[in-house]
This record gives sequence, C-alpha cells and structure tokens, in this order.
Amino acid sequence: MARLRALLMVVFISAIALNQILVNAKFSKSMYFASGANNQSTMLGNGDNLQLVLDKTAGTRIQSKQAFLFGTIQMLIKLVPGNSAGTVTAYYLSSSGSNHDEIDYEFLGNVSGQPYIIHTNIYTKGNGSKEQQFYPWFDPTDGFHNYSIHWNPTEVVWYVDSIPIRVFRNYGNEGIAYPNKQGMRVYSSLWNADNWATRGGLEKINWTCSPFVAKFSQFRPRACLWQGLASISQCASNTTAANWYTSPGYKQLSYAKFGQLNWVRDNFMIYDYCKDTKRFNGQLPPECFKQQF
Repeated sequence: MARLRALLMVVFISAIALNQILVNAKFSKSMYFASGANNQSTMLGNGDNLQLVLDKTAGTRIQSKQAFLFGTIQMLIKLVPGNSAGTVTAYYLSSSGSNHDEIDYEFLGNVSGQPYIIHTNIYTKGNGSKEQQFYPWFDPTDGFHNYSIHWNPTEVVWYVDSIPIRVFRNYGNEGIAYPNKQGMRVYSSLWNADNWATRGGLEKINWTCSPFVAKFSQFRPRACLWQGLASISQCASNTTAANWYTSPGYKQLSYAKFGQLNWVRDNFMIYDYCKDTKRFNGQLPPECFKQQF
C-alpha cells in the first residue's frame, strides 16, 4: 500500500509538472534579454535577482521563454529611486500580434518627493483603454514589494503585497472580450516614456540622474504552460488537479479581500476609465456597467 501511495504521488507531481512552471523558477532559467538591451542590465547572484538599467543610450526589456494561459505570476520589484520623472518600469503579460491580449503593471516615475503612480491596464483582442491608476501606500523605492497578477477563466486580479487593487471579470458570454484564448509571455522593461509618463509629459527625464536602475527578485510563475490551441481547453479545465486556480475559492474575492480592495479604491485610486465620461463621449465601455468584484 505504501508503495502504491508513493507511485500515485509521483504520477500526480508529474502531471502538475507537465502543465505548470514550478515556483522556484529563476530569471536565469526562465527569461532572456531582448535585443538592444542596455549592457549594464544583468542577472545577479544565483540568477534569482535582476537589475534593469536605463541611460541615454538604451533601456532594457526582458521576456520569459515560455508563454502561459492562467495562473499566478509574481515578481518582487524595487523601483528607481530619486528623480525618476519620465521613466517607466513595466511588468506585464502579453501575447503577440495586432489582436493581442495584455495585462499590465506600469510604474510611472516621479519628480523627487512626489509619489509614483501604479498604472494598470488590460488589452483584449488588441483593445486597451481600460486604465486604472493608484498611488502606492508605501515607498516603492525603499525595498522590494510583491506585484502579482492572478488570472483564471473567471477573473483577473492585480495584487500588491497580497492586497488586491483591481479586478476584471469575465463577461465573455455577454460579448465583452476577455483574455482566455491566447498564451501570454511575461515581460519587464525600463524605458524612456517622458513624452507622457510624468504629468502628461510635462516633466522630462533628467539625464544627469542616470543611470536609472530598477531591481527585481523572485520571478515566480505558477501557471499553465501555453502549448498551442489545445491549451485553451486544457488550461481552463476545472477537472484537472494541476489547474488549482479553477477551484471555487478563486472564482471571486473573499470577504476580507473585498474589504482590502475597497480600502485601496477609496484611498489610493486616482483614475478609473469607467468614470471618465468625457473621454468616451458619454458612452462608457460595457464592462463598466457590470459587477467586477
């Protein structure tokens, strides 16, 4: 009996390994630098740490070797300190092509003494314009903070230090596009966006403060591997043990998490596209009339 239990455990673990990247993934094994990257950017230590560098010659982008469909992606990030106006540190999931899906964190740099802005967005079938922005309730340059994207067939949740700040639910059966049919790679970048990032582009990069450095640690994808179109059904299946994210507990925020979400929205949200009637000429996107939480 003991031997049978051991054999069943091996089979179970093997099944999970076929569909998921385990939580001990490292930058050195899971990611690579895109061409043209700043040559000061590097993976550090045992490959579990990373620094991205921006100077006047180049920025940097790194991307995962694998694409995923559903799961949780985690990254610890310490943002550029000091006067980071005009810079953007990005961390996002994206498929490819003009009809791509994308789930974004973008951290908009600041003038010294002013807060960063946590800019979030989601693209479905190539359409974005779903921005929500927040001030952090901490100094994101003073240490590492955990930024996670949880994505399953029911909802996308953005977490900061395990606190949910935003939810986008699946209303695909009502004609509202949802990112559930394209595998997405993980990207991080540090780049010059001084045409829009800080006060709408009024504050430009002060290159005397360069090089700008953002630090990353503990890339943790616990997600279903994208292996082509068959993954659309395989990764969404709620009868597969490896698809832990389809269990009932992940279909909606708990009461406690809902309270945290409301605390963030009430105290730190500074922009919500669903309240910008002027931008959409009074015709808000249809998901703005749906319950997201």
